[in-house]
Amino acid sequence: MYGNFMLIKMQVDSGDIGELQVNVVDSNNIPIKDARVIIRRPRQIGDEQQNQMQQIEELNTDASGQTQAVDLNTPPLAYSLDENNDIQPYANYDVEVDAPGYETENIGNVEILAKELAIQNVKMRQVEGNEQENINIPPHTLYYEYPAKIPEDDIKDVSEPGEIVLSRVVIPEYVVVHDGTPSSNARDYYVTYKDYIKNVASSEIYATWPQATLEANILAIMSFTLNRVYTEWYRNKGKDFTITSSTAYDQKWINGRNIFESISLVVDNIFDQYLSLPGVRQPILTQYCDGRRVTCPNWLSQWGSCNLGEQGYSTLEIIRNYYGDEMYINTAEQISGIPASWPGYNLDIGASGQKVQQMQEQLDTIANVYTNIPRVTADGIYGEGTQASVKAFQKIFDLPQTGIVDFATWYKISQIYVGITRIAEGIPR
Repeated sequence: MYGNFMLIKMQVDSGDIGELQVNVVDSNNIPIKDARVIIRRPRQIGDEQQNQMQQIEELNTDASGQTQAVDLNTPPLAYSLDENNDIQPYANYDVEVDAPGYETENIGNVEILAKELAIQNVKMRQVEGNEQENINIPPHTLYYEYPAKIPEDDIKDVSEPGEIVLSRVVIPEYVVVHDGTPSSNARDYYVTYKDYIKNVASSEIYATWPQATLEANILAIMSFTLNRVYTEWYRNKGKDFTITSSTAYDQKWINGRNIFESISLVVDNIFDQYLSLPGVRQPILTQYCDGRRVTCPNWLSQWGSCNLGEQGYSTLEIIRNYYGDEMYINTAEQISGIPASWPGYNLDIGASGQKVQQMQEQLDTIANVYTNIPRVTADGIYGEGTQASVKAFQKIFDLPQTGIVDFATWYKISQIYVGITRIAEGIPR
């Protein structure tokens, strides 16, 4: 196991509380009610009974396929804010999920940070034998030493004959992640764009960091990803994937890992953005490093950005501190895989028209599956009934419960609607 000594020390010094919520769906993205969820503390080296793990909680999912959020012990919050700290700043727990008619799912080393809500999404498969799905989450990139990024040009030459590039910057519905180095014989995963970004951010930065720091790092992650998409970087090399999970070539993506609510909220609010330079059409390949074990002049330093955020730097100030004063935040021209684009303004009590009706139709379809959401009459009028349904939707999907359909809520409704109705046919799931 990784870092066993430090893990033991972490357990001894535990001093704070984090939360964990488990969300369970089937292969068609339909929530599974009454799934049994067991949370255990992983086996420690030195335990007298090494084959037994301490059960912490046993929970059942509700009609939305969700457990209640449970409190779990973590190391002190300060550990994840101090770049000189060598003690593991998060706790690990194991999660087992079983439900009649489905294969048992086991997720090892779920990461829990102090004062943060961790969200573990579980997609269950129908029984086909006695097979179990076992996922073991490796250590966080800021705690364990992974291969350093191999430097590349931050602006790609796309003028060569035969090079394939997109005509405009588009937010893809899916990215195809090759789970290894580019030349390895590894598995490819189809991952929705937002879920990919949330996974990478949860793997590479701590959710406890200041808001501006989270935004700056997530913008760098998104811009890097969209450069790979825009330039068709790997497809031009004869590969059938968008990006890899290798830190030496791309960004750390971990199959099945948990995400964090604070990171999820940032991504939901800015997922259509990326970093640009004047006169350059492509998103910039914004490379970065941890800034502690590895230094990277002219790249973003993750720990350095945390320090700047704590000093009160804004998101753009942090970005320009590393990438230069000409760097600016741009917005993609198109978002793929959605039935209708956000109207450009919030929908609230008193709003009416086609956009309201489109949203109501999607929300009512979702309410057929997520029965804790009140049904909606798609009359194009945003009344108190629609508001109540929106609030229930926001509660289930970890959005601020305002009852207002803002940018983040609109696209979350679209994402869940598409997932349920399987509009995107032919995508491996």
